[in-house]
Amino acid sequence: MAKQIITKNLRTKVLLLAMIFSAASIHAQNWTNMFNGKNLEGWEIKQGSAEYKVDGNEIIGYSKLGTESSYLCTKKSYGDFILEVDVKIEVGLNSGIQFRSNSHVNGEVYGYQAEIDASDRKWSGGIFDQSRRGWVYPVTMNEPGREAFKNGAWNSYRIEAIGNTIRTWINGVQVANLVDDMTAEGFVAFQIHKIKNKKQEGLKIRWRGARILTENVENERWPVVVQATEISYLKNELTLNETRKGWRLLWDGKTTNGWKGAKLSDFPASGWEMKDGILSVLESGGGEARNGGDIVTRDRFENFELELEFRITPGANSGIKYFVDTALNKGEGSSIGCEFQILDDKLHPDAKKGVHGNRTVGSLYDLITANSYSEPNNEKRPVSPEKWYKARIIVHDGHVEHYLNNIKVVEYDRHSQMFNALVAYSKYSKYEGFGQAPEGRILLQDHGNTVSFRSIKIREN
Repeated sequence: MAKQIITKNLRTKVLLLAMIFSAASIHAQNWTNMFNGKNLEGWEIKQGSAEYKVDGNEIIGYSKLGTESSYLCTKKSYGDFILEVDVKIEVGLNSGIQFRSNSHVNGEVYGYQAEIDASDRKWSGGIFDQSRRGWVYPVTMNEPGREAFKNGAWNSYRIEAIGNTIRTWINGVQVANLVDDMTAEGFVAFQIHKIKNKKQEGLKIRWRGARILTENVENERWPVVVQATEISYLKNELTLNETRKGWRLLWDGKTTNGWKGAKLSDFPASGWEMKDGILSVLESGGGEARNGGDIVTRDRFENFELELEFRITPGANSGIKYFVDTALNKGEGSSIGCEFQILDDKLHPDAKKGVHGNRTVGSLYDLITANSYSEPNNEKRPVSPEKWYKARIIVHDGHVEHYLNNIKVVEYDRHSQMFNALVAYSKYSKYEGFGQAPEGRILLQDHGNTVSFRSIKIREN
């Protein structure tokens, strides 16, 4: 009897193992190898003229001086997919994996790119929108993600592009968690970045094991980790994750609900426009609060995380103020509060005033100059007219941070001696207790130039 039971158990285990291996085999068959191991059939080079060669099971790219960035592109387009590929890059090169990408008639490639970054910046796995918006997911708020890429070694990339979600992993560590609906389909490509000097010529980047899954991708998602902060570019819309975490829209994209004039009981009758999901202050010659005037939230906020997108016109000036007390200035000019400056640094004269650039875009206006906290050269990335940019302000008790396109550019403690000293030598010195209020309104400034806003949302802590 015991022998029969053992035999029966053994048969059961064998059957289970067979089922597991069968399922694994079916799963493996769903993946499609993107490289035949012989030649570059099914691929084509776009934009630049750098060289790609086949060496065994590897595709090798060689950097070339005097050419634009080169892209080895699939001839096939992909919508929803999961892509896996191993990458090895020589230090001194920059590269990326394009996906859901397309090209113009002149061959210029544009679209999403998973960064391959061998520099000290450590943004590998971040998402760059090539030839369009630039960085949409820099790796600035995910320290484990920044450390996942290993220089001089093979690194395993995984890209999940499913619906409007784009997520990346390197060596099993999640890096990016993006929500964006700009492009739903396009080719995959391996980039050899443009180089600037002779020392970089001939450096190599290698790809191997490229495979793609296009069926039942929803069932094959990997779980999201906490440190991979979700960044959304949906317009005037919250993701399910944002709603779950307590975010709410401060502007509904259509009405004046929740807003009023800073010195009015209602919303301004003129000077502001709401059209196609965009809230714009209109041009009136550059005067400060002389047309429709500033607008403020009806609610007051203490500890919060505020995010919005803004777009300037050439030479424009505006700002996002917080801890605003509308009673501080009832006369002409703008209401008073701490200000995330919005400015055309190249064309507006205010950029050259103040002290060491503390009136430039992203700065704590007239107090602290915006600089990149995330890149070795510490230079803030520029803001150009007619493009959309993200502003984020985080306040927790006295601690405040400004982010410009998800890159930290200002950090300070508004209750510190240093902050008080800065105020004492600024235009705010005449306002007693400036920046010290326990709560205040949020303000969008009318400085007489056309500036637009959208996707205004907040989470209270």
